[in-house]
Amino acid sequence: MKTSDLRIAMFSGNYNITLDGANKALNRLVEYLLRQGAAVRVYSPTAANPAFEPKGDLVSVPSFAIPGRSEYRMPVGISAENRADLEKFGPNLLHIASPDFSARAAVRWAKARGTPVLASVHTRFETYPRYYNMGFLEPVLETWIRGLYRRCDALVTPSESMVDVLRQQGMNDDISIWSRGVDRTLFGPEKRDVAWRRNFGIADSDVAIAFLGRLVMEKGLDTFAETIVELRKRNVAHKVLVIGDGPARKWFEQALPGGIFAGFQTGPDLGRALASSDIFFNPSITETFGNVTLEAMASGLPVVASAATGSKSLVQDGVSGTLVPPGNPGAFADALTPYLTDGALRNAHGAAGENRSLEFSWDAINQTVADAYLRLIDGSPICEVSAGRPRQSSAASKLPAG
Repeated sequence: MKTSDLRIAMFSGNYNITLDGANKALNRLVEYLLRQGAAVRVYSPTAANPAFEPKGDLVSVPSFAIPGRSEYRMPVGISAENRADLEKFGPNLLHIASPDFSARAAVRWAKARGTPVLASVHTRFETYPRYYNMGFLEPVLETWIRGLYRRCDALVTPSESMVDVLRQQGMNDDISIWSRGVDRTLFGPEKRDVAWRRNFGIADSDVAIAFLGRLVMEKGLDTFAETIVELRKRNVAHKVLVIGDGPARKWFEQALPGGIFAGFQTGPDLGRALASSDIFFNPSITETFGNVTLEAMASGLPVVASAATGSKSLVQDGVSGTLVPPGNPGAFADALTPYLTDGALRNAHGAAGENRSLEFSWDAINQTVADAYLRLIDGSPICEVSAGRPRQSSAASKLPAG
């Protein structure tokens, strides 16, 4: 069987309603598969005003707006029309991209027909309750997710550190890497725009710490703000540039008086904003990979990040940035200070990060997912992949091909 023989039914909780790293990766994957001649049909909640045009055919599934987070919708199953559409399409593999109710119904549908199932793990949903004072729900949610992932034939996730977490949680025995790429037409040090910085009140001599992402509490906004407060107490000169928007923007603005809020940026504007910063600070622990971290590295920025899933597999501690135990504002301030005060160190670690980002090619990475599909359909031997480069592995290692 070849990639062009694939017929993939993909279930996503948010294929194009909002713009985030997970749905960008899924749309890139579908675009790649279609270019290779595969057939793909995507089942997802839809909205009247989506963030962008989807790649491939999109079929709406039943959903409702999440209370308090109406920009997201919760899939609640699959309708009779969805089932009829699936039967007509006749997939030879099911791909689920979020552990929601529609994915669960789709897995039951696939299992009844002997269709193999692959799940891609894009975020650590089980950690979200802790950011909303409901941490007691975390083990319950983890158990609920495990019940779904154990029914899948294989999982793929973006980083080696996340593979380790999923194994420790007992989510599945067949877990491999679907990494992420970076668009070098958008991101690079050459995108730096001094005039753009000046328009935001950032002088040429200022050192700007960037935050990039949706402004939601699970991105570590509280830790970011507390770290900046600590730097100010120490009288370490800096500017803060926040790139992004979201429901917690008002809270973040109040927590960061004097911070520069550039708002939502995308495409060339995003590349310009990142490259016009000087340091990237990512305190989040919820990412399985950290697309924003890779984009910052490609932009030539040193990275200070939580020593957590995603960042641990991207940032070389002491080479392209500094990894810090999560949730420790004092330690983050300690890590940021050398980059704020030593231009040579900042430039050296930024250049090292840019060099590492060259390893991440989207087409090679997305072919690893196609190879995983083919392996599950054909029952091929297990092998190990990293950033799109396969190498043979023993079955005992249980790190199969992606």
